[in-house]
Amino acid sequence: MTAEIAPPDGSDDAQSVGIVQTQFVRLFEPPSILTLESGFQLGPINVAFETYGELSADRDNAIFVCHALTGDAHVAGKHSADSRKSGWWDGLVGPGRALDTSKYFIICANVLGGCQGTTGPSCPHPETGQPYGLRFPFITVGDIVEVHVALVKKLGIDKLLAIVGGSLGGMQVLDWVARYPDMIRSAVCLASAGKLSAQGIAFNAVGRRAITTDPQFQNGDYYGLDPSKYGEVGPRAGLALARMVAHITYLSEASIERKFGRDLQHSDHLAYDLHSETEFKIESYLHYQGKRFIERFDANSYLYLTRAMDYFDLAQRYGSLRNALGQTEARFLITSYHSDWLFPSSQSREIVSALLETHRHVTYLELESVFGHDSFLLEIQQLEELVTPLLRETYRRYRKTH
Repeated sequence: MTAEIAPPDGSDDAQSVGIVQTQFVRLFEPPSILTLESGFQLGPINVAFETYGELSADRDNAIFVCHALTGDAHVAGKHSADSRKSGWWDGLVGPGRALDTSKYFIICANVLGGCQGTTGPSCPHPETGQPYGLRFPFITVGDIVEVHVALVKKLGIDKLLAIVGGSLGGMQVLDWVARYPDMIRSAVCLASAGKLSAQGIAFNAVGRRAITTDPQFQNGDYYGLDPSKYGEVGPRAGLALARMVAHITYLSEASIERKFGRDLQHSDHLAYDLHSETEFKIESYLHYQGKRFIERFDANSYLYLTRAMDYFDLAQRYGSLRNALGQTEARFLITSYHSDWLFPSSQSREIVSALLETHRHVTYLELESVFGHDSFLLEIQQLEELVTPLLRETYRRYRKTH
């Protein structure tokens, strides 16, 4: 099984995966529909995914990449030769890179409840043909994992060489290991935790409130409304504000000060004008992030996925982190970042302690970076130096014993 990849026109980057296409599969067709943790049932479920590299004859080289809150299946390469932007982790995936597509078969899929091709609130309900909106059932991190497990099995893969993810993606990694301890040979959990802190829940609550109090939210039924009648369609202002609030948590004080400080955007002097919303450069930057976000993400998906993060508590579900993670033989790599205050290092150390108590093989590093929570997306070289030997050794050990 191979990815649909062609060399990018005019590209001299030998480590690029080139031009890729998003693929789609339908899972949980009735009567075999998915029972969610909430007790609701959902099916069929369409899943958008991308693959890179070639699956070995023994089907033993597959690596699943879990994306973060607002990510998607497009982890590497470009969708067309004239695309301006590559996949969100392009520097980590490709021939000779940490997730080496000349050796491994990489899979990444959009999450359940998302808005980039996998079934979510913006998708049509199979019975009515109208978008689900807030009629979409409540979902959890565990539900997301169950859908991705079904995808992996659909691809004919029984065991993964590795599962990799950061932030919400890291939560999926931990949940996957707890649910399917025999399915994973190595797990890479970056800038994440066994549960979201009260502070993280608080920021998510503010973001959701910004969306639901937007006059254009229409109780979640804003899809397909006539702009001539309703004006600006959808809670664009609320979603942009939610993104602005969340984006602050992804940064660090040091990175903000270094990049923006108190610099003014349009003048060398203060305007003394309350109507000026982007007087400082940091204000302009946050407004820009909000504007970009509303062009690619759905407000209802934001509501569902942030709530899934809030509900995630591995220790509560299994009695303790030790119980949750102690049943696997997987080798672990856990990283945190000293400037990350959304997922502080103390939470990663809790995971490491639980793994050590159960005598699991675990490597932990608190990495230096000024980029805060976003470090796992930006500090590619640091990750490459850690992930490359873990995957190489895991694969060597497996091949040696089999």
